[in-house]
Amino acid sequence: MTEKLFYQDVYIHEFEAEIEKNGIDEQGSPYLVLNQTAFYPTGGGQPFDQGTLNGAQVQEVEEVEGEIRHYTDLKATGSVKGEIDWERRFDHMQQHAGQHILSAVFENKFDAKTISFHLGQEVCSIDLEVESLTEETVLQAEEAANLVILENRPIETKWVTYEELSQYPLRKAVSVKEDIRLVIIPDIDYNGCGGTHPGSTGEVAALNILHTEKQKGNIRVYFVCGHRVRKQLDEKHLVVQSLTARLSAPQDQLPQAADRLLEQVRDLEKEKEELKKQLAELRADGYLSTSNHVIKEIFHDQEIADIQHLAKNITLKADDRIVLFVNETDDKLQVICARGNSVDMNMNLPLKKVLSLINGRGGGKPDFVQGGGEKLMTAEELLRHLEAEL
Repeated sequence: MTEKLFYQDVYIHEFEAEIEKNGIDEQGSPYLVLNQTAFYPTGGGQPFDQGTLNGAQVQEVEEVEGEIRHYTDLKATGSVKGEIDWERRFDHMQQHAGQHILSAVFENKFDAKTISFHLGQEVCSIDLEVESLTEETVLQAEEAANLVILENRPIETKWVTYEELSQYPLRKAVSVKEDIRLVIIPDIDYNGCGGTHPGSTGEVAALNILHTEKQKGNIRVYFVCGHRVRKQLDEKHLVVQSLTARLSAPQDQLPQAADRLLEQVRDLEKEKEELKKQLAELRADGYLSTSNHVIKEIFHDQEIADIQHLAKNITLKADDRIVLFVNETDDKLQVICARGNSVDMNMNLPLKKVLSLINGRGGGKPDFVQGGGEKLMTAEELLRHLEAEL
């Protein structure tokens, strides 16, 4: 079995090792097995380490049947020099330790047990076994977690036997009977865990809860730790600065400025819809000024709702007319057929005939139908077919 240097000293990020195996997995991906490694494999909710072996990139690290596989294109024998992507590793250490602290706070102070943990590239999350969380509880939990960080408590690891577990107030039961590794923050958290963590809570630096949401009867809490807190702050500051300039409002008045802008948008939308209705009526009058019994037209990249409204306006104003509209977009043809009440015809019949020519689908009531399909012909050809079906 590979000697796990990350358990001997989590701060090792350069090492030398001997290649014990060159392998290829079931998917045809090559990998190396070393006699010792500082690369942490995926496990316990923590992603694998990245880095290099003899300068070659290590794409993934997995533990399979007791061997740690370093997936890389490096073809070598003998000894290799490994280098861990320390920034990525230390970030994972901060997030994982922060999760221990936050989960312990939620359980110890608010009786909210953590049932799952996800360490993502940008944010982390825990799922709490509660139906709801108040904003006040979230703020108190964040404050308590940051107090633990500021106290710079030691983070200890200890290998114990299954029989020795009763000596520790574990936050949750362990899932194994042997090779049990505890991560301990004295008087705060006692938990079975195989991940990497810094030597003290102070190295987590800071913890910020971003937001919460309901998740299958539980509450998911999104958070970040360490340098990710600063990154979130920087990103949000840039957004706020941009909004203050665009809305001509100071930071503390941005919500009111946004509300005013949204209200203006709603008013303009109402005005737009009213103008569109008036325009549709005027356009309908224009079509009806001719003596054509069948009114036909080809449109290009029009909103289908506008064309529908126009067709309905025409047939409401003149119940003896038939409307055939085709709308052409970049990738499809759309059809609208309508008739007035005095016309005895089921518009579904001509529609289905022409839709079969363009692999289309559609339907509707006898007096108003619509559909669409592929551009297997020009809009002019489709309109001619439609008129012929009448």
